[in-house]
Amino acid sequence: MTGVPASAAGGTGRRPAPGAKLGVAAVNQASLWNIANILTMIRLVLVPGFVFLLLAEGGYDPAWRAWAWAAFAVAMITDIFDGHLARTYNLVTDFGKIADPIADKAIMGSALICLSWLGDLPWWVTGVILGRELGITLLRFWVIRYGVIPASRGGKLKTLAQGTAVGMYVLALTGPLATLRFWVMALAVVLTVVTGLDYIRQAVVLRRKGLAAEAAAR
Repeated sequence: MTGVPASAAGGTGRRPAPGAKLGVAAVNQASLWNIANILTMIRLVLVPGFVFLLLAEGGYDPAWRAWAWAAFAVAMITDIFDGHLARTYNLVTDFGKIADPIADKAIMGSALICLSWLGDLPWWVTGVILGRELGITLLRFWVIRYGVIPASRGGKLKTLAQGTAVGMYVLALTGPLATLRFWVMALAVVLTVVTGLDYIRQAVVLRRKGLAAEAAAR
């Protein structure tokens, strides 16, 4: 006998089941494989396939470009649904928090770089969009201790405009549709810059409030 009452040792006096710890680990591991994370994984896997399809046959074959557009469209659709499912059904995981933005930037970044490399899109457009995304990511780390800036309507509209414009450039469009995609991309660039500046403003305000609250608490 140990001399320690059962209540002090654990409350019931019963030994834990031999597989108890393994069971908890299995549950935690299984939580990774939820539908939201699976959609994110699909989007990550689509990135190299999309690049291959877009650059196949020199990158100018309309049929291959159509297949590339289909892969890009699937990626954009999964981007819409995985976040919604994660929030609605409480499927948010650490993996999802990290992998989701990586998948978003990977598919968009690869599309922009490939389109510029093919000569379909000016490099400065790719630079503005990717520079904004990288800058905002660094800005999030700068203010993360003070809070999180929620996604705005402008940010959501920016994402929609970027996805639509890039999708139109992936397709081998001609005539009026080619002209239309130019203006859609112009709108996307404007929204990219405006929402980026607004995000900087919000981040500065959030940091000032955080510093003021820390000073007042001392």
